[in-house]
Amino acid sequence: MSISIPGLFQSVFKKVVVALFLITSFLAALPAQAVEPIPVPLDIEALDITHSIELHRDAGTRLQVSTAPGADGIVRRIEVPSRDGSNTNWAVFALANTSDEQIDRLIVAPNYKLAGSDLFWPDLGSSRIASITPSQGIAPERQKSMEADVFLVTLDPGSIVTFVAELTTPNLPEIRLWEPDVYEETINAYTLYRGIILGISGLLALFLTILFVVKGTVMFPATAALAWSVLAYLCIDFGFWGMVFNQDGGGSQLARASAEVMLAASLIIFLYAYLNLNRWNIHYSHLALTTLILILGLLGVAVWDSSVAAGIARLALGVIGVLGFVTIAVLAYQHYDRAILLIPTWCLLIAWLIGAGMTITSVLSNDIVQPALGGGLVLIVLLIGFTVMQHAFAGGAIAQGLISDVERKALALTGSGDIIWDWDVDRDRVFTGNEVEDLLNLKRGTLDGAAREWLEVLHPQDRDRFRATLDAVIDQRRGKIVQTFRLRSEDGHFRWFRLRARPIIGSDGEVIRCVGTLLDVTEERTAEERLLHDAVHDNLTGLPNRELFVDRLRTSVVRSRAEETSKPTVLVLNLDRFKQVNDSIGLSAGDSILLTVARRLGRLIGQQDTLGRLSGDQYGLVLLSEQEPDRIVTLADSLRKAVRAPITFSDREIFLTCSVGIAFFEGGKQAVEDMLTNAEIALNHAKRLGGDRQEVYRPILRPLGKNIVDLEADLREAIKKETLGVFFQPIIRLEDQSVAGFEVLARWNHPRRGRIAPSEFIPIAEQSGLINELGMYMLDKGAHQLAFWQREFPMPRPLFASVNLSSRQLLKQDLINDVKAVLSRTSLEPGTLKLELTESLVMSNPEYSAKVLERLRGLGAGLSLDDFGTGHSSLSYLQRFPFDTIKIDQSFVKPNGSASRPVLLRTIVAMGHDLGMSVVAEGAESETDALELYQLGCEFAQGYFFGEAVAAADATKILRKMPTATEPA
Repeated sequence: MSISIPGLFQSVFKKVVVALFLITSFLAALPAQAVEPIPVPLDIEALDITHSIELHRDAGTRLQVSTAPGADGIVRRIEVPSRDGSNTNWAVFALANTSDEQIDRLIVAPNYKLAGSDLFWPDLGSSRIASITPSQGIAPERQKSMEADVFLVTLDPGSIVTFVAELTTPNLPEIRLWEPDVYEETINAYTLYRGIILGISGLLALFLTILFVVKGTVMFPATAALAWSVLAYLCIDFGFWGMVFNQDGGGSQLARASAEVMLAASLIIFLYAYLNLNRWNIHYSHLALTTLILILGLLGVAVWDSSVAAGIARLALGVIGVLGFVTIAVLAYQHYDRAILLIPTWCLLIAWLIGAGMTITSVLSNDIVQPALGGGLVLIVLLIGFTVMQHAFAGGAIAQGLISDVERKALALTGSGDIIWDWDVDRDRVFTGNEVEDLLNLKRGTLDGAAREWLEVLHPQDRDRFRATLDAVIDQRRGKIVQTFRLRSEDGHFRWFRLRARPIIGSDGEVIRCVGTLLDVTEERTAEERLLHDAVHDNLTGLPNRELFVDRLRTSVVRSRAEETSKPTVLVLNLDRFKQVNDSIGLSAGDSILLTVARRLGRLIGQQDTLGRLSGDQYGLVLLSEQEPDRIVTLADSLRKAVRAPITFSDREIFLTCSVGIAFFEGGKQAVEDMLTNAEIALNHAKRLGGDRQEVYRPILRPLGKNIVDLEADLREAIKKETLGVFFQPIIRLEDQSVAGFEVLARWNHPRRGRIAPSEFIPIAEQSGLINELGMYMLDKGAHQLAFWQREFPMPRPLFASVNLSSRQLLKQDLINDVKAVLSRTSLEPGTLKLELTESLVMSNPEYSAKVLERLRGLGAGLSLDDFGTGHSSLSYLQRFPFDTIKIDQSFVKPNGSASRPVLLRTIVAMGHDLGMSVVAEGAESETDALELYQLGCEFAQGYFFGEAVAAADATKILRKMPTATEPA
């Protein structure tokens, strides 16, 4: 049976057609999967359809959807391609006009909504809808708007239209249907509100900027920066920025993220500047600067990903608000006025942050929230501005009220030449001008900065006191700053300055400035320290003098009584025959010997021991390092051996010995002076036994030493009762053998011991300090006697009198006043009261001596250089001294068989005449000596040949008998 091919094909085709028909019929019988239409009522002005749309994310380049069932119930399929052929997102919704009239509505999708934008990776806004395609009718017409995607649609009566919207972002935060007139009225109302807010914000930012220019403190630019940041944020949030610069969605995201970053940064700057956190602690500055740099670094992150930058900025803003509130609370608890004034404003800021957080997390999502937050931000800045302005105008009334007084004080300050010190507390800036920096060799502007920067230049011991003083003045709002401190110069040395300033209080009761003067007192402090040091130390050796030695001995005794541990021992050392050595080699060599001995002794004692110089060649030692008597005696022997070692001076060796007196602490109520006296008594006993030995004090030695103490008391009594003899040795004018004057000398006839030589009581006076009283006694008696002679024996060349001065008198500060008082009481002829000073005494301190001698010469006193030629003076210094007389030492006058003696004598006389001085020779003991001196040109001479020292009555008889001076040629 054969089968026809065409017949078979026709049979299969019929079966396929029947199958397709059955499938189509089945599908038609199923319910259609289409969007649900949204009824559009006539009486509702705005309809939110956000939750009624279908989103198709990443649905491809074309979207096929089923339309909503039409009025005939038929569901159709439509396919919508993307405009640029790229994979995109879609939104599908259907609108139904159930009325019997045509409806016009606006489909509005805002580009940005703060509500629901999220904290992390927030949605910063963009154009949402690229185009809308309807299932029927005319395509919706895009309306011009910078803030939203707006499309005008027309719905015929009873029509149901499905719309397919091509989206530019995967999210569609909101989409609404608006009645066109209502939408326009709403936009106009919001535009007016935003204009008012922007106007207030702009004026506030401009006003704070002007205030910064006028006032200049750091808090005002910080506040102005915050105001400008808020203004920029509002311009972007209200769409003003986009309208001005015609920005698209991407540019708006970058601008919005940058504005939020700047808002957080400016809040940090304001908090740091207003609370003045950098006054003393630099760590606050470092922390604030680091945080500010990190936040400003988000601007770079915003270029890469605006959403990330904005999320971090929002989180930072909240953290700054909380930490700022904690800081303000802590400072307010410490009664810091600025923090107290900021509390209400900061509480409002915290409330604003809470509201903003609820908004971005969709807890609050109504239409009024976002504009209200913008207005609240302006209100916060306005309150901050009011708070800051209180400081801007503080103290204005005071300044105006004192303007004339300020001018007078400014003129007085200019005349005084003091350095101005001005601390602007609000800006924390110190101004001193350039004088201090020039004195310290510092760069200009080093000290013109924050008060904290002064701590780096201040001496470490003065920093805490300086900081505490300034803090106390600011906290107490009263008082004065009177402080002396040291500032370090460029080379590391310190100079002393005295600061005198007072705070200036503003109208709010807060310190706004501290103004005063700064004076360089380095020389004054140096002189004071030198005087304090010299008052208790020996000028030659630097060792403690007798006063400091006794004070340290007293301290050791008190400690020994309190602790009952170490007991002090006093050793007194005196060089044997030092006066002979000093006279033979000169005072300069003697000073070198004393200094050498002091160094040798200092190397043998312990750190807790005290070595002092009690008088010329006498040293004292407070011994604490040794307690056993045997070891103390051994140490004393070591001290003697150290002195016995030869001392090399120039090309010769000098050998010395010393005697040592030792006194142990006996305990009980033994006085400190008794210990020292006991040691001196033991020393005197050692010297009576031949010297170069040590003796320990024993009570049996007391009567021997008591003579010295009694002699000192008797001498003091003799000066007080004026029983000390004043004698006069004649000085003869060789030209006519007449009496030219007298040398005033002290003689003591003791009531019990008889006549005591000056060589015995003068050292006692020097050692006890009576030499000043003795010198003034001789000066006063000699001057009064000379005044009597000048009245009784008037001469063409009036008589003169020479009075010796000791080293203590020359160094005494009251010497000028004492001589002035004597001259004013006696009315002597100028230059006739001659003050004699030895060459070694003058050369011990030539600079000081020259000044004192000039003052004495100016008072009308004559000056005579005694013992000329015996010391080691400098002729260059000699020219500077205003001497009118030279006294040649008797060693040059007495014949010694040397051929060079006449040559030296003639040279000294000629040199004196060349310097304009008259010459007096001592030691003329024969007529031959007098004749030789006259032939050499010497004007005056004195010695045993012309008479010894006699009392005033005998000297008056001599004047009556001897020939008087003739008229000068």
